[in-house]
This record gives sequence, structure tokens and C-alpha cells, in this order.
Amino acid sequence: MFQSAPNMAEQIAQAATAFQKHLTGHKPKSVSVVLSGDTLVITLHGALSLAEQAMAQSLKGAEKVREFHRQLFLNISDTLRQEIKRLTGMDVREGTTEVFCKSGIMVQVFPLSGKLPSESFDAAKTT
Repeated sequence: MFQSAPNMAEQIAQAATAFQKHLTGHKPKSVSVVLSGDTLVITLHGALSLAEQAMAQSLKGAEKVREFHRQLFLNISDTLRQEIKRLTGMDVREGTTEVFCKSGIMVQVFPLSGKLPSESFDAAKTT
């Protein structure tokens, strides 16, 4: 059966999945990638491990989980930013992450140095 090459968004989703797996040892259940203007948004569904989900049941635990992921992202996100640059051809100006502990969703936002032509980018969701 013929399988087409992944589009840019699918490649970014694959890179984000690999990054998260390498970073935490936990692969997200699915990843969504959307481009809005010059901003790339990656949403990782099921991003937290079972231990993190249990810890996040309390307010104090949830804040520790959020801070842990923020620090990991700040310290190691250059690898993912370089991969996004390679795939898009655009510099990544900065990046940030937010963790929603109750839903286990992590959102990563990357402002790019310019806008990609809309025909070069289709939103993607991988599982």
C-alpha cells in the first residue's frame, strides 16, 4: 500500500513526540500541530505520566508538576526549536510551555520569525 510522505505539520508532530519521549520517558497519546500566522502551537494530549497525574491531584502537587515541565522545557527545548527551524525554514524566536494537569494536556507555543505560506502547512494530529 502506498503511503505518502508526512507533511510539515506531521513531521513537527513526530518531532514533538520524540522530544517528549526523550525528555520524560513518556510518549503522549496524541499530538496536534497548528500554525496561526507566525505562531506554531503544539498540543500534546496525555502528556503526563501516571505518577504525575497522581501528584497533580493536589494544588501543591499540580504546581510542582507544572514547574518541573517548565524547567525541563526551558533547559532542553533548543533541540526541538532546531528541528522546527529545520522543518519550517523559519527561526524560532522563543518557546514556552503550559501544562494543564487535570486534563493531562501540554501546550507548547513557538513564535516564528515569519509566516509560512498557508499552502505549505496543513494542521496535523497524530496518535
